[in-house]
Amino acid sequence: STHFVDLQRDQTVQDVLDAVEGGLRSVEHVKRATYIGTAIDQGRTSGVLAAEIVNAALGWELGAQGPTNARPPYVPVPFSVLAGMDRGPTLLDPKRTTPIHAAHVESGAVFENVGQWLRPRYFPEDGEGLDAAVERECLAVRDAAGALDASTLGKIEVAGPDAAVFLDRMYTNRMSNLAVGSIRYGFMLGLDGMVFDDGVAMRLADDRYLVTTTTGGAAAVLDRFEEWLQTEWPELRVSCTSVTEQWAVVAVGGPGARYVVTKIGTDVDLAAEAFPWMTWREGTVAGVPCRVCRVSFHGELSYELHVSSWHGRHVWDAVVAAGAVPYGTEAMHVLRAEKGYVIVGQETDGTVTPDDLGMGWIVNPSKGDFVGKRSLVRADTLRKDRKQLVALLPHDRAALVVEGSQLVGSAELPMPPVSMLGHVTSSYRSAILERTFALAMLKEGRAMRGGTVWAASRGHTIACEVADPVVYDPEDRRRDG
Repeated sequence: STHFVDLQRDQTVQDVLDAVEGGLRSVEHVKRATYIGTAIDQGRTSGVLAAEIVNAALGWELGAQGPTNARPPYVPVPFSVLAGMDRGPTLLDPKRTTPIHAAHVESGAVFENVGQWLRPRYFPEDGEGLDAAVERECLAVRDAAGALDASTLGKIEVAGPDAAVFLDRMYTNRMSNLAVGSIRYGFMLGLDGMVFDDGVAMRLADDRYLVTTTTGGAAAVLDRFEEWLQTEWPELRVSCTSVTEQWAVVAVGGPGARYVVTKIGTDVDLAAEAFPWMTWREGTVAGVPCRVCRVSFHGELSYELHVSSWHGRHVWDAVVAAGAVPYGTEAMHVLRAEKGYVIVGQETDGTVTPDDLGMGWIVNPSKGDFVGKRSLVRADTLRKDRKQLVALLPHDRAALVVEGSQLVGSAELPMPPVSMLGHVTSSYRSAILERTFALAMLKEGRAMRGGTVWAASRGHTIACEVADPVVYDPEDRRRDG
């Protein structure tokens, strides 16, 4: 038939009759079978006509069934009615702040947005610019003690009799054999085998863990946990609760970290023998209950002080008064890159596997199935010429490579198309190394260590030596102070 009932859905009288002949009697069912009345006019031009065709086909009286229900808005509505009052960016782009935010404002911190959190980027003193402030903050952590507000890290409590089984399926490594009081770093993968997020898992009890996520990935990880629990493994007795804002975290790091925490008062034995790396202890710090964690994102001796959010400002003020130098995210980036620690979303881009990062050791295929396991043995994932994480040391120690620069095999750029060997993911000036350096993803990067590549940007190239990603303290001698 060419007699159209709904021009927007291209449905005709014959389409309605076919639906009735298929056994449908209700005009609401016919609507769902034909999509008549589901376009932008919500049936204003087709609803009555479709209902009467159904009535006639069934031999019913005129009006036996009326038109279908329409979803609001039934008539055009101005956008201003739906938008409501203009309250500025407060609702459109909310800014989240930590319990320590007021202290950072008072210190004159320069902020940046990280996953909608306002985080101090650096703390300038006496008119310092970014570079000078970051150099001072980095050296404070390397030579003495620094303090970082790490409250923005995502924190999810995973509890229940099957919590260990669940985490084994979500992470690449085994979490079920983690002892109570211990901490383990892990990766989560996508179904494609690519790195999705990272963080640590702390075992609080036999049936309870606290896992951390990246600052920007907290909501996505919790959503992922719930998706798999509700759709794939509903039989697992596990609950997941976001506790990100319940805990304030002050990370005290550097050779003087033990002195600082001792000075503000604690009943926790901080000696390396009693409190080893990647463990946690319950106690008091600065007079308040605290979970103290021996983890580090810079390779120095470090204590993460996890306290209830209302105690965050008190503990921060105490560690700063004891001599810890506040440092921001920019210094954190430099310090972690010197140790070759990756940031998900910076060294990774959805095409990077653990092995690409030189972290194949974090995958435990013998523990059973986990999300992404099957994709790790795909032919493309096992290619020998995949991009791999390396460090780049510019031949000119003062030359700063532009992040995002493409890597090529010669100093002179040929005519396009140019064969690209990789790209620069991070690039910094290192105060402790007294030179610039970068991290990059480079084709067959591990085999190219000791060789030279050129970082191309804005028509120029910078010669760089390919090196191991860990450019500072590769033996981890500084980790215990």
